[in-house]
Amino acid sequence: MSLRDATLTRVKHSVKHSATRQTRRGRGPARRIGRSLAFVLPVVLVLSGTLAVTRVDWSGDPSDSVLAASDASAVGASTRATARAPHEVLRDRLLTELKEDDPGTALTHLQQAVNDRPSLARHCASIARSLGRAAVRVYGPARAQSYARPVCDTAFATGVLAAHG
Repeated sequence: MSLRDATLTRVKHSVKHSATRQTRRGRGPARRIGRSLAFVLPVVLVLSGTLAVTRVDWSGDPSDSVLAASDASAVGASTRATARAPHEVLRDRLLTELKEDDPGTALTHLQQAVNDRPSLARHCASIARSLGRAAVRVYGPARAQSYARPVCDTAFATGVLAAHG
């Protein structure tokens, strides 16, 4: 073996061993922890999701439910859903006023409410028809018709005719 061949063999041998040392250096504790997390993390996520689903009371019976963090948003949504719309509150208030006072006062207050809150205008006709039907039940058709006026395009009169006819 010549000197040149011996030198080449040493260079190849040192390159081979230096590459092996770098590869082994990459297999330290951080790499082992990363591989462990890559295996364990999906298992933990699946199990925690399964447990979260089993904690939700799917029956709808709130008497024995345990409020979990995932249920908190559902409770907020259900209280907003049970809150009544402004036009429903106005209609009920005006129906009570119609029974206690008279349909004319209720119609005046309906017109004022629509003027104050223009968003109620699209519900004005249905509220006026409800008032007309209630006026027939309380006052009879002839007297209820005497209170008719052009609030919400004669919807009150339409309600009176619908209840009467």
